[in-house]
Amino acid sequence: MKRRTLAGNCGVGVFVIALVAVVLAFGTHSWLVSDYRITGAKLDKLGLWVHCFRSLPDVNDDSQRRFFVGCRWIYDPFTTGYDEIRGFLLPAFMIATQFFFTLCLVGVLVSLILVLLFFLCAGPDQKHFVLLITVIGFILLTSGVSGAIAVIVFACFGNTHNWMPNHSNNWFGWSFGMAVVGSVMCIVASTLFLTESHVQRRKREQFKESQTRFELERETKA
Repeated sequence: MKRRTLAGNCGVGVFVIALVAVVLAFGTHSWLVSDYRITGAKLDKLGLWVHCFRSLPDVNDDSQRRFFVGCRWIYDPFTTGYDEIRGFLLPAFMIATQFFFTLCLVGVLVSLILVLLFFLCAGPDQKHFVLLITVIGFILLTSGVSGAIAVIVFACFGNTHNWMPNHSNNWFGWSFGMAVVGSVMCIVASTLFLTESHVQRRKREQFKESQTRFELERETKA
């Protein structure tokens, strides 16, 4: 029995693409970017955890004397007044996006360990080989669905007129594109691993049937 079929090999390859895309989307800050040609734009770019502004006025400062410039971690404790606008920076949809995409990342990292076991160590002769592949498939499916929820929520609310300024001059950046690719690739990889699980299960059943038939034939001849 082969260790992996075509579905399993393709699943590993697609998983690598999903892993790279999800990690890049999670760690970079170009989910929403401003048109660089607009000189008066207040937003530069933002990600899940970092916001970069050209000159964002403090929404809590009526005199408009405080502005935020440059890139900052969303939970930056050192910039005066930054914690006061966190409610503006993290509306409910953004928290939901962070939550679901974090689930996607965690699922992909757990799958990485299992895929390494599948690729380097496990074989069809081992007892839990089919179970391992099935678990990988379902974890990746959960990751893909979580990532899809995150990108759909962000796509629906991330560039609306009541959040970041100059929304008509903003667009979804390459980090958001990586999130879309990563989510889709997780679902594709899960399909391939679940297909591999089904194929390996069928092979194991056929192998057991052939062994049983061989034993019966040998006993009959004896």
